[in-house]
Amino acid sequence: MAFRTDLALEAYEAVADEQENRLIVEEEEINEFTLKKIHVNKETSVFTGKKEGDYWTFEAPQLRTQNEEWVEKAATALSYVIRSFLKKLHIHDDAPVLIAGLGNWQITPDALGPDVCRKVFVTNHLFEVEPQAISGGFRRTAALAPGVMGLTGMETAATLKGVIEQYKPAAVIVIDALAARSASRLHTTVQISSAGINPGAGVGNNRQEINSELFGVPVIAIGIPTVVDAASITHDTLGYFEKTMKMKSKKDRKPSSLLLTKPSVEELNSNQANPEEKSTYLGLIGELTEEEKQQLFQEILSPIGQNLIVTPKETDLYIKQASDMLASALDHALHHPEETF
Repeated sequence: MAFRTDLALEAYEAVADEQENRLIVEEEEINEFTLKKIHVNKETSVFTGKKEGDYWTFEAPQLRTQNEEWVEKAATALSYVIRSFLKKLHIHDDAPVLIAGLGNWQITPDALGPDVCRKVFVTNHLFEVEPQAISGGFRRTAALAPGVMGLTGMETAATLKGVIEQYKPAAVIVIDALAARSASRLHTTVQISSAGINPGAGVGNNRQEINSELFGVPVIAIGIPTVVDAASITHDTLGYFEKTMKMKSKKDRKPSSLLLTKPSVEELNSNQANPEEKSTYLGLIGELTEEEKQQLFQEILSPIGQNLIVTPKETDLYIKQASDMLASALDHALHHPEETF
């Protein structure tokens, strides 16, 4: 697959036209947000490049507004999604859970996991030293930010395996920052997966895989995209150019009118150019398939060291917002199981 993404939904979307009959995406609305469910089996794993398992994608574009009200609403809806995922994996309400925050806390776009670990409500020690302080509805939870090999000199998977052997949780929830194929998904999408996670894979720094086979207990990977590569941004820019030209051709054929246009992303996406128009707008590049374009940009930028990994300039604010939302969602999903939505 030419493009880089940690999101199974993006991998599915990239091959949707070719594999239409074999791709099934279940979609449902949860409050004001969208949840898309994908199951990757042995067959679909081959052409998506994703491990077998369930992938749920929670979409909340409202988060880009940085409005605290939307953060609270998203956290409430996401807690319901996480709880539903735990039930699907048959993880009981009183089963002990270890939350592992992957990533490097010294690098802002990679600090999501450690930030979540700082904010979640942990109870394991209370069960040990002050059990009378724990009322019904709480489960044993522990949190650990194991760092990265560059900081500790140890594989993250090995560190976690030792803790799991000592603590013996019924499940492990790993939190990590992801890489996306599209900039529009940065800090607006949450992926929940039963397939484990390969730390650093999104930025080409593959470490030992973290999964249920290694740990012997279910592993739920929860991630939010925080970075995208330059080739993907170039690809998206050309796509928006095609759609802008298509939109303007309906209104005014004067090229100067393009400078006065301030369309929304939704408006642009509703103006998909046909193959002939793409060829007219972009010449030879317009005749390439989407995957061929992505491959071309990677082949141009990578050898000269320009396929940079990019994050929004507001990433510090987004990371704080995302970690607040995830910590709140986890607290409500793991504790007070009698609560309903």
